[in-house]
Formats: sequence, C-alpha cells, structure tokens
Amino acid sequence: MKKAEPNMQSEDGAVSAESATRLIDAKIASLADWRGETLAAVRALIRQADPDVVEEVKWRGVPVWSHAGMICTGETYQLAVKLTFAKGAALPDPAGLFNASLEGNTRRAIDLHEGEPLDAAAFKALIRAAVALNMAPKPKRTST
Repeated sequence: MKKAEPNMQSEDGAVSAESATRLIDAKIASLADWRGETLAAVRALIRQADPDVVEEVKWRGVPVWSHAGMICTGETYQLAVKLTFAKGAALPDPAGLFNASLEGNTRRAIDLHEGEPLDAAAFKALIRAAVALNMAPKPKRTST
C-alpha cells in the first residue's frame, strides 16, 4: 500500500489526522455562510470538551470526531448542520439537545438551523458522555 500524501486518501480510503484536520478546515472555509460558522463553533466546542479528540473525514468529506470510537459526525445540508452521535440513544440528554433521528435504537442527532443557539455547556457534557461511553469496559457476554 502506498503512503498517503498530505490531503490525499490512501488506497483504503484512510486520511491522516493532519490531512483530516486540513480537509475539515477547507470544508468550513468553503461554507461561506451560517453553516460554516456553525460547524466551526461546534468543532471548537468538541475540542474544548475533549482535547484528545481525533478528527477524521469519511463518507465523501463528512467530518467525524472520535475518541476510542466514533463520537459524532458533522454533516452540512442546505437548511441544517446535523450532528449525529453514533451511540446517542445510550447517552443522557437532560437538556434535550437531541431533536432528530429519535426513532432509532442507536443513533441520535442534533439538527442546528440558521440562528438557533446551542447550549454550549450541555453540548460539551454530551461530548464527554460519548467519550466515557466509548471508553467504558464492554460487558462480557454470557453463554447460555
């Protein structure tokens, strides 16, 4: 397998952490409206909540934040910035931030629309809870 060049994917589609960070920077810069500002603000909150977070880019340019597993993705649509938490259904959400993808058994999402505020403290608590869940020991399966 060839070594990945900066800003390039390797044959298996992986992007180095440094390249992922630059690709996310470029994505934010390309969104010259409220979506770029929102994605940048969310990214800053994620980094504040978890300084050890790993930035990745998957699925044709979608920013992904991970720590011992996926925390959330940051998808941008015309009318919303969607933050999908991989294990959101298992996370405490006392502030009620989750407002999308509520019907599933695993994922939950936060759809942010233009001008909508995000409770920064509650969001950072959600990020920390996602990291804690990722780092928690997995229950041992019992055979029957």
